[in-house]
Amino acid sequence: MSPTIKRILLITGLIAVAALLAIGLYLVFKKTTVTPPTGGEPVGEGGQLPTAGERGEQAPGGVVTEIPGGGVLPPAGSIGGAAPAYFKPIPVEKVTSDFSSYTSVNANGQLRYQNGADGKFYRIGIDGKPTEMADQVFYNVQNVTWAKSKDKAVLEYPDGSKIIYDFDNKKQVTLPRHWQDFSFSPDSSEIAAKSLALAPENRWLVVSKDDGTGTRLIEPLGENADKVIMSWSPSRQTVALAQTGQPVGADRREILFIGLNGENFKSTIVEGADFMPQWSTTGKKLLYSVDSARSDFKPELWVVNAYGEGIGSERRMLELNTWANKCTFADDTTLFCAVPRELPTGAGMSPEIAADTADDLYKIDLRTGLKTSIPLDQNYTIDTLSFDGVNNKLFFSDHHQTGVFGVSL
Repeated sequence: MSPTIKRILLITGLIAVAALLAIGLYLVFKKTTVTPPTGGEPVGEGGQLPTAGERGEQAPGGVVTEIPGGGVLPPAGSIGGAAPAYFKPIPVEKVTSDFSSYTSVNANGQLRYQNGADGKFYRIGIDGKPTEMADQVFYNVQNVTWAKSKDKAVLEYPDGSKIIYDFDNKKQVTLPRHWQDFSFSPDSSEIAAKSLALAPENRWLVVSKDDGTGTRLIEPLGENADKVIMSWSPSRQTVALAQTGQPVGADRREILFIGLNGENFKSTIVEGADFMPQWSTTGKKLLYSVDSARSDFKPELWVVNAYGEGIGSERRMLELNTWANKCTFADDTTLFCAVPRELPTGAGMSPEIAADTADDLYKIDLRTGLKTSIPLDQNYTIDTLSFDGVNNKLFFSDHHQTGVFGVSL
């Protein structure tokens, strides 16, 4: 074969190889091209909220010290496509301009509060207007603990006197002055409290009927009264939570679940101090906030199973820096929280240093960990947050304004 023919064949082969390589590269890049997500798709690792122990660096006892969250849906326009309804600014209604305090939502979805200007309690009716819950004026009320399913409350005064007032039946019951930290049973027929006598051996966790009769001693408190949080669960299983478990480390604490009959319930571990709990609507889950050196002593939200044999399981960090009392449950799987936009180091130990910080409002799906922003029409610093399941509405109070505000979802 002549040199010319060899040269021609070589050039032809090189051209064929180059063509095959070009076709191969085209096919590879065509298959791996990422299609931009449409509006409303979650950003993050599939939106799955991991259980403690599934991911991250394992601390002693199988605790995950760093858990990836389920992603946050970004503002409208940032990822293309149509934005979900929550991305559109939601108008906020001023439900009442009264000097409202001690706000709460009753079982019928009606907002109730005390007007600081006249000392009376009001309920927002179905017409959206406030009506008096009673003719009686309650001056200088220092604290109010509302019943869960009835319009009754424990009212506390600066001189130490305490009463239960039934707004439906207009009845009043006087309680012992040395009772503190009240919590109503789910059906509102009983109250739990700390009976704090002068002698430690006479300090007890007690339960009484709402008419002041039938008092029962549940557990001795001794010197540990300040470590017990009165919080009757909606399931009725737990009446209080005690931070009196075995020491498990500098930033770890064991929380005990106290029942009505000396039950030996399982406990759970929390990763920090300044424990603040809140029950889900059925009492099967417990939301809580803690702070530690890991979070620069800013509050972190966690959720854990809190019923029966499941107590302490599926403990998860929600990756939101806020307090449990700035959240409210819609049901066992849906949570709404007001989250400060900025928090200085140490805010978990001293919440007052964040009192002027504006909040963002989020809806959290506890099944997936997905956090959806609910943009409001202006900035608010949210003090209290309540959910009205009857009308699918949020109520909140603002640190800098009088009145109560409503957001229809």
